[in-house]
Amino acid sequence: MMGKEHPMVAINPMRVPGSWRLGYVLDYHTLRSDFLGYDAYGHPMFDTKRSEIGDLLYKLKYRGNQSVLNTIADTAAEFLRSWNPRIDAIVPVPPTRTNRIYQPVTEVAKALSARLSVPIRSGYVIKTKATPELKSVYDYNTRLRLLEDAFEIQDQSLEAKSVLLFDDLYRSGATLTAITDILYSKAKVADVYVFALTRTRSAS
Repeated sequence: MMGKEHPMVAINPMRVPGSWRLGYVLDYHTLRSDFLGYDAYGHPMFDTKRSEIGDLLYKLKYRGNQSVLNTIADTAAEFLRSWNPRIDAIVPVPPTRTNRIYQPVTEVAKALSARLSVPIRSGYVIKTKATPELKSVYDYNTRLRLLEDAFEIQDQSLEAKSVLLFDDLYRSGATLTAITDILYSKAKVADVYVFALTRTRSAS
């Protein structure tokens, strides 16, 4: 049950199609972003309106505000209980920036694991080569090529299991597609369900 300390936020769940069995995101990350002009240093300025869950993720991921973690996890766990995919493990997507001390994807996945009583397999998917940040690569097929052979699995312990592949932000789905493919082909999992907190309005 939700406590008064961490009230849930409004969400707008939507399905995301892909090679996985079924996938959902909770909401768009931003609702609108209006260009205001340039500051004194020539940097573009925007008036950005985020969704409720998008604003919380922004605070966690880019402002280091760990106090919002419980509200994010409570909201996500409540949705997952209503969706109710039959999963044996939560597999977080490996972080793009490995130099971050605090990894939002891993921390939210840990919190979901505790709330849902489902084991987390952090580090099960291993990134085997460096790739550029995909938000600067706009072509979907180019993204897929960059991600070829970029991931490996730890072992065969998830064979015939159903897994929840978790990420914080869904852009084009290229990373999730690449990982889904190796979970099916190499880990021999039974089903992959994809779940992300927010999605961008475009694939960029």
